[in-house]
Amino acid sequence: MARKQFDLIVFDWDGTLMDSTSTIVKCIQGAAKDLGLPIPRDDAASHVIGLGLHEAMQAVMPNIDPAYYPRMVERYRFHFLSKDHELVLFDGVREMLTELSQEAYFLAVATGKSRVGLNRSLNAVGLLSLFDATRCADETFSKPHPAMLQELTRELGQDLKRTVMIGDTTHDLLMANNAGAAGIAVQYGAHPHEQLSACKPIYSAESVAQLRTWLSENA
Repeated sequence: MARKQFDLIVFDWDGTLMDSTSTIVKCIQGAAKDLGLPIPRDDAASHVIGLGLHEAMQAVMPNIDPAYYPRMVERYRFHFLSKDHELVLFDGVREMLTELSQEAYFLAVATGKSRVGLNRSLNAVGLLSLFDATRCADETFSKPHPAMLQELTRELGQDLKRTVMIGDTTHDLLMANNAGAAGIAVQYGAHPHEQLSACKPIYSAESVAQLRTWLSENA
């Protein structure tokens, strides 16, 4: 059956497939507290989710001595590693991905996580075999640079015009815009609806169930 719009569906990980936003915020705040630095507010910490880890620390705490950034990354990793085994997929994600895979879409992940971190998460939830390709922030440019989407489409022999990026942050949607791909927002993650809407996604889902229905009828 001919696809309606897309052949390749790319997902962000944290806050889109994995229910991890509040944990990431607490880990950023914990890292700052460990080092005696000003503790970022919840909204500031959640805004940098989706960026590569080094870029995220620079963005959330732009006014500290740059010598602290590597230590912030180290303390963040310490906190996150103690918590990541507790993280779960959003309800309905596994079923949605299985359905899309059975319908022969190419599926990929583009994430601000490290390669080690993403592989650990994929293995923990048993989804590694469902994705045709993945790209992480420590392998290429951080979002919103278009490189992740450009590399994924090249690797899978796909066309950016028939590719959609699905994410919970403006970083995801701006990456899609920069790459010439379509973008879909999910409203249950890190960034508020108004900021997502400003990036002009083709659809904005309030839940995984809404996203699954829209993809089934329109993708």
